[in-house]
Amino acid sequence: MKHHPGSRSHPKADSNHHHCHHDHEPVSEKQQHQETGSHGHEQGASSQDSKAVGSSSENHSCCHHHEHTHGEDVKPSASAKYYCPMCSGVESDKPGDCPKCGMSLERNPSYKARKKTIWTCPMHPEVQQDHPGECPKCGMDLEPMGIPGDDEEEDDSEIRDLKRKTVWAAILTLPVLLLAFDSMIPGFSFESVLSPRIQGWLELAFASPVILWAGGMFFARGWRSLVNRSLNMFTLIMLGVGAAYLYSVTAVLAPQLFPDSFRMHGEVALYFEAGAVITVLILFGQWLEARARRQTGKAIQSLLDLAAKTAHRLKEDGDEEEVEIDRIQKGDHLRVRPGEKIPLDGSILEGKSSIDESMITGEPVPVEKTVGDKVIGATVNQTGSFVMEAEAVGEETMLSRIVGMVADAQRSRAPIQKLADLVAGYFVPAVVLVALVAFGIWALFGPSPAMAYAIVVAVSVLIIACPCALGLATPMSIMVGVGKGAQNGILVKNAEAIERAEKVTHLITDKTGTLTEGKPTVVELLAHGDVSGNELLRLAAAVESQSEHPLARSVVEKAKSKSLDISKVDDFESTTGGGVQARLEGDLIRVGKRAFIEAEGIEIPQSLVEKAEQLQSKANTIIWAAKGGSLLGLIAIADPIKKSSKEAIESLHKLGISVVMCTGDNPRTAKAVASELGIDTVHAEVSPEDKQRIVTELQAKGYRVAMAGDGINDAPALAAADVGIAMGTGTDVAIESAGLTLVKGDLRGIVGGLRLSRAVMRNIRQNLFFAFVYNAVGVPVAAGILYPIFGVLLSPMIAGAAMALSSVSVVSNALRLRRVSF
Repeated sequence: MKHHPGSRSHPKADSNHHHCHHDHEPVSEKQQHQETGSHGHEQGASSQDSKAVGSSSENHSCCHHHEHTHGEDVKPSASAKYYCPMCSGVESDKPGDCPKCGMSLERNPSYKARKKTIWTCPMHPEVQQDHPGECPKCGMDLEPMGIPGDDEEEDDSEIRDLKRKTVWAAILTLPVLLLAFDSMIPGFSFESVLSPRIQGWLELAFASPVILWAGGMFFARGWRSLVNRSLNMFTLIMLGVGAAYLYSVTAVLAPQLFPDSFRMHGEVALYFEAGAVITVLILFGQWLEARARRQTGKAIQSLLDLAAKTAHRLKEDGDEEEVEIDRIQKGDHLRVRPGEKIPLDGSILEGKSSIDESMITGEPVPVEKTVGDKVIGATVNQTGSFVMEAEAVGEETMLSRIVGMVADAQRSRAPIQKLADLVAGYFVPAVVLVALVAFGIWALFGPSPAMAYAIVVAVSVLIIACPCALGLATPMSIMVGVGKGAQNGILVKNAEAIERAEKVTHLITDKTGTLTEGKPTVVELLAHGDVSGNELLRLAAAVESQSEHPLARSVVEKAKSKSLDISKVDDFESTTGGGVQARLEGDLIRVGKRAFIEAEGIEIPQSLVEKAEQLQSKANTIIWAAKGGSLLGLIAIADPIKKSSKEAIESLHKLGISVVMCTGDNPRTAKAVASELGIDTVHAEVSPEDKQRIVTELQAKGYRVAMAGDGINDAPALAAADVGIAMGTGTDVAIESAGLTLVKGDLRGIVGGLRLSRAVMRNIRQNLFFAFVYNAVGVPVAAGILYPIFGVLLSPMIAGAAMALSSVSVVSNALRLRRVSF
């Protein structure tokens, strides 16, 4: 009874762009609408990231299984409140355990926005169901996909249950330890009071509820893993703890069955304390892990907290009623007062105000809004009161789309996980084999009592070789990293985009709206002949009023500022890459690039050409205007460079990334901007097709290319690039076609996204290193490799502590990503 091999008898063992018609680069769709008469934009292309979805989708986890997903990442259907974050396909409307891996189901972080929920396994994301339970592959509790919305209390039942079981199991384990190790406490021993037989029965009485009640879920999950042929950590726990417990129970109930090779000093050794302590340690590790995983949903919760809860809806009789957001329909008219959150996405019908959009754009300066302007739900109204029309509700709002993207990305798999999946697929059977081999060697060649030592070694190998740390290494880093990015305006489409972004060597970006403010203004008017500057501006503005191009708007706004009459025109036409023309007062007015004007046989004086070149060298964009066959003059437009651009480019250079500017603007203007910012390479007067060609040329040289665009006409280049980056709030096409979407449309967001990718990948490699090294060292030590040299034999209890520590260390390391600075 008092002699336990590996414990007290051996002390050592305990030790998108619009088609431009100016000498200027194309401008994104999000800044404009299609011009009347211009041909349609190319849509529907997908980025490299989107078309590569599923390249890492065999969805193996740390648990041993071979269920493939046929080339596609299986994502939660968002049809339920709970899901298993490790087992794709496991979803539920109620909390419970994953039927595959046994992990507790988690709440869907986007449930409030989607009004749907999923349960999945944290170790098998492909396991999803619409109700709680256990993962059929690994036996872990299924978890809901994230956390609840504000309308529901967060379900911490798993955490509370684990805490309760851990506390009671620890209390009941204490007397087991005292009974088993009383002789190691100076001046304390039960031998004078209790016989070995009675002590054995007491150990059985105290250890049984610990192992069978508190640890019963581990046996249930382990058995399920055998039934489903999905060996995992619970398989090893079931075999290890079960072997120790059954061996000890038999020793208490029928000690006469054991031969002398199992006895030490005439007594059969008991291992109740090992089974009980291991159960407590595993429960404690599961409790800490569940608490840590819960924290990964805080990024989603912070987004959900931004949403308004109610809105003031205007009734037909003009009265107002306060209603919940869920009851708002498209087309409803809502009043928003100063200090209130804007309820939903829509446009202003009456009034004006300044709106704090920092939660979307990151810009601290409020934006002035008036009739016709778009407003975004969850942003904050500052000064004025206005009436708006709801245009997007439920899943269609920008906030809901952001939440959905973050939730999906947190559950996606990076290609690097293939390595962990491959190893994990063979790991558990290999561990069982090692345990059997170690048992045989110790039974045949070990010191007396050989069989007792053999059992200790086999149990230690099974317990210490928990593959949970290996399975959590990648998903935990992805979950935390994606959430951190969302809090900083960096939306990640999937884990593959993170891995690709880390390896980027070249960044291709446009000029307007990215390097510059994207708010061009007319700075100079040079009329030709007898035409006055105001007449030049009036005629040009009349034609440009039919276009939504940013440069066209700047001309119209300049004319309005001078109170000029902007007449209606007829026969408006737009020429791709050239310019626009229309009839006004019987004359054909043309406005556009120099080549567009000269193609009609209109002569431009050399003096004006030289003046235009001087203006272009100062980063001004030039548009020309003509009436009939006569030149009217030129208009110089400036788009100020963003204050943040130079700093961002310097940061990109420090990251070892070369910056390539591709613009539709003329070479002089492009080079002026590039020179001021220190850009490495400039390509001017390029079309969207040219951008795609430049991407493929860089890739042919072995470079990894990121392409920043608007996701519309830039779609071909975004698709060809290793990483597509959608700038600004973007459109649906932008979000779908890019691996990263930046809600703030400047280079600082790109710098942050690239830094995030490097931090996440570094964290994943650290986790995999911890997991691999832990098992590479732990299994041989548990098998007794050090015993012949140092006399050290690992106790099953220490093996259990090390196993729990490995999972906690991986989770804790992943949570460090929350402190990453951009």
